[in-house]
Amino acid sequence: MSDNIFVQVELADTALEFLQEKLNHLRQTDDNLILELKSLYNNLYLLKDFLEDSRKMRSKNEVLKEVARQIRDVVNEAEDIVDMLVSEEAVQKSRGLFGKVFHIFDYSAKRSLKLQIKSISKKVKYLYEDTKEFDFDALLNLDKEESVKITKVRKAPIVEEDNVVGFEDEAENVINLLTGGSDELEVISIVGMPGLGKTTLAKMIYRDPKIEYEFYNRAWVYVSQEYSRKEVFLNIWSHFAKPSDEMYKMTDENIAKELRLILEKEKYLIVVDDVWTEEAWNDIKIAFPKNKKRSRILLTSRIKKVAKHANPNAEPWNLRFLTDDESWTLLVRKALGTWEFPKELIQHGRHIAKECDGLPLALVVIGGILLEKGPESYWWENVAKSVSAYISMDWEKHMDNFIALSFNDMPYHLKTCFLYFSMFPENFLVSAQKLICLWIAEGFIQQKKGMSLEDMAEEYLGDLVNRNLVMVEDRRLNGKVKRCYLHGLVYAFCKNQAEHENFFQEIKPFDQDTYSSSKSALENYGRISIHSGVSNYISSKPQGPHVRSFLCFSSEEIILQAEHISAIPRAFKLLRVLDARPIYFTRFPTDLAQLVHLRYLVLSSNFKILPAAISSLWNMQTLIVETSSRTLEIKGDIWKMIQLRHLKINASTSLPGPLAKSRKNRDDSLINANLRTVSTISPESCADVLARASYLNKLGIRGGLAKLLDTNGTLSLFDSLKKLESLKLLNDVFPLPPSEGKLPGLPQRDKFPPNLKKLTLEGTLLDWVHMSTLGLLPKLEILKLKDDAYKGESWKAEDGGFRALKVLHIERTDLVKWEASAHHFPRLVSLRLKHCSNLLAVPLGLADVSSLQIIDLYYTTKSAAASARKLQLHKQQMQEADQQTTQGSGFKVSIYPPDQEDQ
Repeated sequence: MSDNIFVQVELADTALEFLQEKLNHLRQTDDNLILELKSLYNNLYLLKDFLEDSRKMRSKNEVLKEVARQIRDVVNEAEDIVDMLVSEEAVQKSRGLFGKVFHIFDYSAKRSLKLQIKSISKKVKYLYEDTKEFDFDALLNLDKEESVKITKVRKAPIVEEDNVVGFEDEAENVINLLTGGSDELEVISIVGMPGLGKTTLAKMIYRDPKIEYEFYNRAWVYVSQEYSRKEVFLNIWSHFAKPSDEMYKMTDENIAKELRLILEKEKYLIVVDDVWTEEAWNDIKIAFPKNKKRSRILLTSRIKKVAKHANPNAEPWNLRFLTDDESWTLLVRKALGTWEFPKELIQHGRHIAKECDGLPLALVVIGGILLEKGPESYWWENVAKSVSAYISMDWEKHMDNFIALSFNDMPYHLKTCFLYFSMFPENFLVSAQKLICLWIAEGFIQQKKGMSLEDMAEEYLGDLVNRNLVMVEDRRLNGKVKRCYLHGLVYAFCKNQAEHENFFQEIKPFDQDTYSSSKSALENYGRISIHSGVSNYISSKPQGPHVRSFLCFSSEEIILQAEHISAIPRAFKLLRVLDARPIYFTRFPTDLAQLVHLRYLVLSSNFKILPAAISSLWNMQTLIVETSSRTLEIKGDIWKMIQLRHLKINASTSLPGPLAKSRKNRDDSLINANLRTVSTISPESCADVLARASYLNKLGIRGGLAKLLDTNGTLSLFDSLKKLESLKLLNDVFPLPPSEGKLPGLPQRDKFPPNLKKLTLEGTLLDWVHMSTLGLLPKLEILKLKDDAYKGESWKAEDGGFRALKVLHIERTDLVKWEASAHHFPRLVSLRLKHCSNLLAVPLGLADVSSLQIIDLYYTTKSAAASARKLQLHKQQMQEADQQTTQGSGFKVSIYPPDQEDQ
């Protein structure tokens, strides 16, 4: 059972902080009202002691839970009043003189608000009197002697994410089934109970070099209990090509027909993960042609009958439980991240491993708890006792209890962050950057001296990963999480818990006439999420007076009719988070600028202009606009948006520099110390932006880069950006031909940002001789050269360069001959060559780079593919000759399509 009080407390505490912040922004409202509200806030703050003391609770207590819920409700009522007042001020301010007089805040409205405030104040008074009666030490029965023993040992994140202990032989057997057999299309199935590792094994197989080599055409699709056949087909399609706008409007059968036309041409492998019913398989199998090219379907299911139905002629692969020794190995790895094990923990550890009955997910979750507790015999003994208590014959309930054990052990700030995953669809790969921005916008991240909000959020995410509740799909080179997700059983627990806490409401795809039930439910929720049926929902004219967050997920693009363009801002006036990415706006919603509480906004559109009213969104932290236009002009003054942290626009964006400069003697106040990301701005806007955003971490520039050239003909401006780590330069001179945009050179080394780690160049048409300049950048780890970044047939790497480079990506170039060796790229980890259609060979000298792990070739020459295989053989021979080292271990060459390799 979960301890609901923790979440109630955290939400109430967070709401108190928001309330104080908003009171500070009230300016024009009646002074008496402000005094009444501040008095209410002061009274509410008296309840903070109760919230703090209740956090000591270690077991479920219904009385405390109810009190905390009442505090949360009362704080939310107060926050609603303040938010409505702030919104009213914003609307009033935007009106003309006549409108202001005509819409003046009337006496009856003021009186009504005062009565509401008095009513809330009375509730607060009663609550405060009730909380004074609590004797927490007696109520919670705290053992102070034991609490002194608590010592949490923080550990570095475990980089290995897949729980592959005991799966090596299983993977090899299934790979043999996939690569062997007849020329006919075959379905190979993996079956097993929840938490046994079906998806983990399937992912291990999907990424295996043998499979990558054997099946160039591969796709992974997740089905689950609730699925949309159309979304399944579109997801498979997206692995081979980007679905067009027309496809979203096609029927399921027509999409399946188009998919068959793609798949029947070549040998393919489709992983169909988590199929629950025979009907589901019948629904989707029509997209898979029997092309007699040894194509395969790898199906996972918890139900053997489904697997037998998909292929009556073959027995499914039954995934076994882990042995006691394998369980022990996995527990040690997850609990300590090391093979060294303190002797005093062995007895308890062996007991814990055995009690998990060979179920990998149980071991992973318990391992996460132990990792947080640290290697102390006291804690391991306690957990060992808890495992015994949580054993059940019902396996899904059994796993629920394991997860609940981990959830209850979380600190309070992590619980809301964890529950936020329930807002996303099941098996959704969540971008860590997006998640962090959402957490910050929701107010879940508390500022800590010496750390940015983003750093704190990354630490929270790392904690959830260490507890093995959040799984990592992939990481960045620096070890930070790139994308993550929840295991199916963990997601089910998370969603049930979130619904129990009234954390959010998922809008189900009902018919338009039945949306009334959802509308009434919105009265009790501050967050809503919608995964499908978006058009019907918006056209139903919803109303959510308390909704603060609206997240929209759909594989289909929704183009709103003109009459519904402003439906969302009209329905949810207190929005703090609006992610409307799948919804395509043909014009800017006029009411959007009145949502002054917005902190996170994502819009998809064909905008060419963002109106001046956008700058009235003074709370904005993350603004993302995806437009089909090549350019975007922001009429508003973004320097008035002092909370802005991330401005992300895919078009070349022009900002109104003269507007900001016209203010006299206020230049210092226009520097935005919060701004971390700006992309992609036009070259014309650079001088103004760079002068006022000296704390930038990421910068993207798109347009005619020649406009940034100084008198010496080289790029400048960047040396002032001391904190910049990522720079993207996209040279776009459209409608002129690309040749008109050729750059004569790059800045000198000392003109680049001193901490630059990632650089992307596109369309710059530089000569290869200028690579020597980039080679001198001391901290450069990732270099991406896209679409004619460099021009010329020959590149000879120079000595002494690229000392820190780990990733090199070269795409669409006329390069023919490349000379390089290990001392030119001593730390290279990954090399990707894409559409290098003239390149004769990959330098064989790169085989001596001990750190090199990956070479990916996409549509290069046969001779280049053959040289990559030769390099791989040379590296293997080096490894065999020196078995005492790990040189060359884990090295992989991937060639797409496979027929590029010389036979």
